[in-house]
Amino acid sequence: MKNLFTITLMVIAMCFTTDAKAQKFSGLDKSPADIASYPSDYKVSDKLVRVIYSRPQLKGRSISELAPAGKVWRTGANEASEITFYKDASIGGKAVAAGTYSLFTIPGANEWTIILNKNLNQWGAYSYQESADVLRVPAKVSSGSESLDAFSVAYKDMDKGTNLVLGWGNTRVTLPIVF
Repeated sequence: MKNLFTITLMVIAMCFTTDAKAQKFSGLDKSPADIASYPSDYKVSDKLVRVIYSRPQLKGRSISELAPAGKVWRTGANEASEITFYKDASIGGKAVAAGTYSLFTIPGANEWTIILNKNLNQWGAYSYQESADVLRVPAKVSSGSESLDAFSVAYKDMDKGTNLVLGWGNTRVTLPIVF
């Protein structure tokens, strides 16, 4: 009788503990995360730079609604984008030590200001502190022939480095990086 009671108690306990340990998964993010590395060829493991960002989508809205001109923007959606340099680099003639930085921008009509900030794991630009800036440089704005609904990051080869290109709508922001 004692064994039957023990076994019954164990079966009941197992039934209740299964529900207690069930994992809850959230739904898909509306602004999915992406990674853009350079060199872009997946066969090259010796990367020079990588950007981790979320991809907001215009969905009929303008860039100025989502990334207002003259205001610090997280350069993506959700958490502030992060850029990692695996080797020392030069951006706009200014030295950048290898490491990981938050990537912010200040949109403008003819040029955007690119900001590297030493504070990581920031949600949006809400906790952005200018005093933690490592670098601020201007980047050229041009117009692309293809409209991109989702914010995107890409690279374009150049001598001794790459151009980091931010694309959204018809806007293209180009930042030369020399290694």
